[in-house]
Amino acid sequence: MATRRRWRFIHAQVAWLLATILSLSLLGAFSLELFFVVSLIGFLVVVELTGSLGVTPRWRARLKWIILLGLAVFASIVVRRLLEILPPGVFG
Repeated sequence: MATRRRWRFIHAQVAWLLATILSLSLLGAFSLELFFVVSLIGFLVVVELTGSLGVTPRWRARLKWIILLGLAVFASIVVRRLLEILPPGVFG
């Protein structure tokens, strides 16, 4: 059974995702890359704001793997964007 804190985390994350989709759509700036980056930022903020200082439940300990995966995808997006910006022939 999900705890109260877990539901608070889930509600905050869903609210952030919906606000992100709505904001990017209203601004006409929606792209999957931008959605991912803003969602990752929101995920990290929600993880920090809903964390407790005492005992860490098992479900929160598993969030580190999601964070690592998200940061790896973010790094790949940044590298790809940098390679698009740099002139051809810089790296080979």
